[in-house]
Amino acid sequence: MNQIFSNRITLSVFSVFALFVCGPRAQATDIMGTIDTTLTIYDDSELRGDVTCKVMQNPCIAFGASDIKLRLNGFKITEETAGCTSNTSSQDGIDVVGFHDVAILGPGLVQKFGGFGIFVQGTTRIKIEGITASDNCFSGIILVGTTDSEIERNVLVRNSIGSEGAPCGGT
Repeated sequence: MNQIFSNRITLSVFSVFALFVCGPRAQATDIMGTIDTTLTIYDDSELRGDVTCKVMQNPCIAFGASDIKLRLNGFKITEETAGCTSNTSSQDGIDVVGFHDVAILGPGLVQKFGGFGIFVQGTTRIKIEGITASDNCFSGIILVGTTDSEIERNVLVRNSIGSEGAPCGGT
């Protein structure tokens, strides 16, 4: 009798474990349209259409957790204000600060931000691949205190347009 009871407990434990391991994966958060306040993502997320950012003085999209991906899926993220002037916002397109094992994957375009296109700080093992960063007032992609990163197949053009005193070129 104890053997049957023990086998049932073992089978129950394995069944519950299988539900966690083999169960359906959570759906990605879909992003599109207008963003008025910083959108912080905590799970895998992806663009399902173009994004227009109206956030002022803060990033448009910010990572809020480790071990997640943001896929641009060929869409663009654009700040609504035009041009780099002394009144330009310091808004970044995408910020990743202090997380690990994260990814920003293209193809996709991050453009016309008053700050950086993509700002990464204090992050370990980030992958940024297939992104075009264009016409941002500071760098298209900047890494600060970041290690073990894969930055591959990105196109950075016409960034740092408003930074004549400290131009960063196409980076």
